[in-house]
Amino acid sequence: MPFINNFYFKFRHYFFYNFPKIYCFCENRKSIIKFVIAGCFAGGTDLIFLYIFHGLLKMEIVLSTSIAFILSFLVSFTLQKYWTFRNFNHNKVFNQLFLYILNAVIGLNLNGLLMHLLVNRFNVWYLLSQVIVNLFLAIFNFIVYKFIIFKIGKNETCH
Repeated sequence: MPFINNFYFKFRHYFFYNFPKIYCFCENRKSIIKFVIAGCFAGGTDLIFLYIFHGLLKMEIVLSTSIAFILSFLVSFTLQKYWTFRNFNHNKVFNQLFLYILNAVIGLNLNGLLMHLLVNRFNVWYLLSQVIVNLFLAIFNFIVYKFIIFKIGKNETCH
C-alpha cells in the first residue's frame, strides 16, 4: 500500500499546484467522484469475472453470474468503505456489510418496481427506463452509504 499512497499524494500535489481550480472542484466533490469510480471498478470486476467463468471456463451462466456478482459486490463494499468514505472502523464491519446487503436487496426491489412502472405504466423505452432507474439508484445508494452505512465526518473543502 505505501506505493499506492505515495502515488496518490504525488498525483494530488501535482494537481494542487498545476490546476488549482480543477483540484478544488474535485476536492469539494471527491466522495461523489470516488463513489462513481468505485462503482465502475465493481461493474468492471463483474464483467471480467463473468467472462472468465462463463466465456473462458465454460461454467453455466447462472453460476458464473452469481459468482461474478458476489466478487464484484465484495469489491464494491471494500472500495466504498475504505476508499470512498474512508471508514476504517473494523468494529462495525459486519453490521455495515449486513446493511450493505440489505440496501442491495432494497435496490433490487426498487429497480424492479420502477422498471415496471416506467415500462408498463408509462410506456418508456426499457433501455431509457433502466438508465433513469440506475441514476436514481446511484443517488439513493450514495445517500445511504454516506449518511447511514459508512457515516463519515465533515468533509474538508477548498475555498
